[in-house]
Amino acid sequence: MISCKPVANLVEAFSKLPGIGPKSAQRLAYYLLRRPDEEGRNLAGAILALKEKIGLCSVCFNITDCDPCLICQDEERDRSKICVVERPSDIPPLERTGKYRGVYHVLHGTVSPAQGIGPAELKTEQLLYRLRDSSVAEVILATNPNLEGETTAMYLRRMILPLGIHITRLARGLPFGADLEYADDMTLGQALEGRQEF
Repeated sequence: MISCKPVANLVEAFSKLPGIGPKSAQRLAYYLLRRPDEEGRNLAGAILALKEKIGLCSVCFNITDCDPCLICQDEERDRSKICVVERPSDIPPLERTGKYRGVYHVLHGTVSPAQGIGPAELKTEQLLYRLRDSSVAEVILATNPNLEGETTAMYLRRMILPLGIHITRLARGLPFGADLEYADDMTLGQALEGRQEF
């Protein structure tokens, strides 16, 4: 039991983060306590800036501190290709491969009837609007290879097919149940290059 209220509050806040248990949270709190005041202020400032200055791109719905985001602003990107991902955290691994120069669309989740999440809770209507109002030639469905990702991909396929747009899916180099966020660059690059008709 921690008798000092500010330390106890920080331990509790850290323990709410994913992958941080009570012991790790306590170690982090005591580590910050030993560090110079400036480091604590910098950390607090970075967290506040994250919450106050980050929004969603009005085009692709990626997280950004400018609108549209830097990817959507980039004139060198191939706007005839849209890669659809579940979360903003799926974009950096795809970008690191250096194999994709199109644009993105972030759904902000997956269809999951068990959790009460349907297509209306995702950015699916915004995607369909982009597809109707532009010269998109290919949609790459890069949802995760798990039940929710497959359900979402199947739903999107049914919605996009009538528009006559070429639909591809990342190749199966990714193991079922894996998240894009944790895939290594080589596997993800090969999956992008070997994408298939869907």
